[in-house]
Amino acid sequence: MEAANRASAPAALVAGALMYAGWQALRRAREADIYGQVALVTGGSRGLGLLIAHELLEAGCQVAVCARDVTELEAAREQLERSGGQVMSIACDVSDPVQVRNMVEQIEAELGPVALLVNNASIIQVGPLEAMTLDDFREAMEVNFWGVVNTTLAVLPGMRSRRAGRLVNITSIGGKVAIPHLLPYDCAKFAAVGFSEGLRAELARYGISVTTVVPGLMRTGSPVNAFFKGEVDREFTWFSLGDATPVSAMSARRAARQIVSAARRGAAEVTLSWQAKALRVTHDLFPGPTARLLGVVNRALPSGNGAESVRGMEIATPVSPSPATAMMNRAARRNNQYGGRPEPSPTHARKVGLSGVAQPDGASPSEPESER
Repeated sequence: MEAANRASAPAALVAGALMYAGWQALRRAREADIYGQVALVTGGSRGLGLLIAHELLEAGCQVAVCARDVTELEAAREQLERSGGQVMSIACDVSDPVQVRNMVEQIEAELGPVALLVNNASIIQVGPLEAMTLDDFREAMEVNFWGVVNTTLAVLPGMRSRRAGRLVNITSIGGKVAIPHLLPYDCAKFAAVGFSEGLRAELARYGISVTTVVPGLMRTGSPVNAFFKGEVDREFTWFSLGDATPVSAMSARRAARQIVSAARRGAAEVTLSWQAKALRVTHDLFPGPTARLLGVVNRALPSGNGAESVRGMEIATPVSPSPATAMMNRAARRNNQYGGRPEPSPTHARKVGLSGVAQPDGASPSEPESER
């Protein structure tokens, strides 16, 4: 009996491997060819948006990226064009519907109809509720929710008339489970999730696919451009540590690939990172215990109520930037997080090797990502 069990084990492994290979082949077969299509990525000048733009270029799309900062956009355009392809960059505040309509008109006049929209633009404020103001909630809603609505409504008339199009909305695990010290962000992302799910149901009749992306933490280097309130040094430390290791955060390049793959398949929803998947399942099955656990987490976080908002790159602590956050530091430089006008503090710049000058280090997003 024992010998039979030993003999069946390799067969089971082979069968499992064949089933997995078949499933992957089926996924690839469902991926549409998006070569030559016009794709717009909001918030495409740095971080995840920059990497998604790179993946779309590799897929043969004509890519337009938008963000608010002209300097940052130019640095992003240069990075993307070094890796191949022509990129259109447009300064636009997605919270302003007039700017958004003008941007879409310009893209469609120069490149053609927008066939794929990636709503990625987002801001994040980190700190306890007592440090947040009504303006913090309004700002988060204006960019993270109304920005998605504005760009979607601007491209929808053309997509409806063509009876084709792809909408990809980058939300967050914070839009499924409210994470402590991210309350304005959580609220806006919950709204974005609801909008995205409702869109899919309403637009299916027009042949328009809507994909809701629910990422967990990714190594994009984004903490340097987040805004911190309360005990800003301690808030920056815990938040940047979460973004810094493979245990807590997934590769941003891998996330970008999975997002583009999901868009090509027209997937309804994709949750990125095993940590985010585990949190969603735990919360759905055990909402009470999960809420109590998050309460414990909240009590372990800083509790200051300082109202000043400080950008991450203006902060330097003994822990961050440091060798403990080396992966995040490299990701921040590689993904153009220092490419805009705001400059890091001298100590922060020295620790990440910028010599006090907020300039991109010339790394292309096509560089190998050593921390995969």
